[in-house]
Amino acid sequence: MSVVLQAARPTAPTVPADVAAHALPAPAASCLPALVGTGLPVPLVDGTTVAHANLDLAASAPALRSVADRVAALLPYHASVHRGAGYASTVCTAALEWARTTVGRFVGARSDDVVVFTRNTTDALNLLAGAVPGAVLCLDVEHHANLLAWRGGEHRVLRAAATVDATLAQLRAALEARPTALVAITGASNVTGEVLPLAEIADLAHSHGARLVVDAAQLAPHRRVDIAATGIDYVALSGHKLYAPYGTGALVGRRDWLDVATPYLAGGGAVVRVDAVGDGSPAEVTWTAAPHRHEAGTPNVPGAVALATACEALDAVIDEAAPAHERALSERLDAGLADIPGVRTLRIWHDAPDRVGVHSLTVDGYPAALVAAYLSAEHGISVRDGKFCAHPLLARLTGWAEGAVRASLGLGTTAADVDRLLAALRTLVTDGPGVAYECVDGRWLPTADGRDTDPLGLGIGDEVTGAGRGCGH
Repeated sequence: MSVVLQAARPTAPTVPADVAAHALPAPAASCLPALVGTGLPVPLVDGTTVAHANLDLAASAPALRSVADRVAALLPYHASVHRGAGYASTVCTAALEWARTTVGRFVGARSDDVVVFTRNTTDALNLLAGAVPGAVLCLDVEHHANLLAWRGGEHRVLRAAATVDATLAQLRAALEARPTALVAITGASNVTGEVLPLAEIADLAHSHGARLVVDAAQLAPHRRVDIAATGIDYVALSGHKLYAPYGTGALVGRRDWLDVATPYLAGGGAVVRVDAVGDGSPAEVTWTAAPHRHEAGTPNVPGAVALATACEALDAVIDEAAPAHERALSERLDAGLADIPGVRTLRIWHDAPDRVGVHSLTVDGYPAALVAAYLSAEHGISVRDGKFCAHPLLARLTGWAEGAVRASLGLGTTAADVDRLLAALRTLVTDGPGVAYECVDGRWLPTADGRDTDPLGLGIGDEVTGAGRGCGH
């Protein structure tokens, strides 16, 4: 299919005075850790280049400079762990267990909690799903990782109410109506950024004999997570959201369920002993306890060290500097979006006690995927478009339209990035795109796009730009 949208002649974008007045506190921004790729030049469709404005941090954040440096320092020593006698193996074993301790400390783990390294939050929640000795209760606003992981056992999905208070009342009623082993809740919505009162939900779950797991994929990069102080039983998180995109996440929490659960993977490292019992007969296996019970195979040591190094860096700024920086940017963005006709921001609960820098919106008359393509091609701005792996929530908020556009803020975001987004959206609404676009092979693209799609020299063809994506999905 090829659907062409003709271009209008653009005018110079402007930023309203009331938006420009939202200044950032310079001390907060200046003390934040540095990211790899800051100032990356990206090509525009007109043949010029501009510094990349990365407003897609909620999907995958770039690496902290300290993370990249730590991984580079580790790689010469990369070797087997736990059973290797060589010096490099000893170094890697110590590094892996340092990473485990550091991640646990970052999320406020109790002394008897366990840290299991996983690939990401989705992996962590699926691991826990195999250990839950009873029914699971979650909300319909969840990311698919915290909505689908529980489908192999008894589970209920509760429709969230229009306010936080009413939602908590519904949770209470659901817990009173039926025995529940685990309540599974997002820490911060990956669509709206809204944060739930987790300590209150933990108390509510415990008072009804249930435990609480928090999907902290979006919360942990923005706010302090302290499972001991709040009473959270388990927390799942991803390195690629935490400025450590090296393929490791973690499940942190109470060990009793994990110590007796069927091992997540069967293989080396998860066993104490394997005895053959005869020709053709299955082996008798004595499994070890968590965490190694669920970490079969050679671990991703660079990924674990990357995650821990990011936790170490964020620990110094997560309570004050990072939230202050982000809140100032979010206020600036909210004020600007409210001033653009035809732009609607998405919210679940306007009474949420906090909100991280995740902002989803729609633009009247434009598919979300086209808006994202326009922002990239003409302004060098990266955002996310679609339904953000939260289909039930997007169906409620947009009526199953072509999804939404998500701008997500974080450590590397600047006021200039926010202003560029606002100016670009205003230009789109008032003048339309500056070039023609068409939906070809499932993706909106400029009809004449000379940008280099293979800056790494991998021999990638232009056809990959539309792979695996339908317009509006």
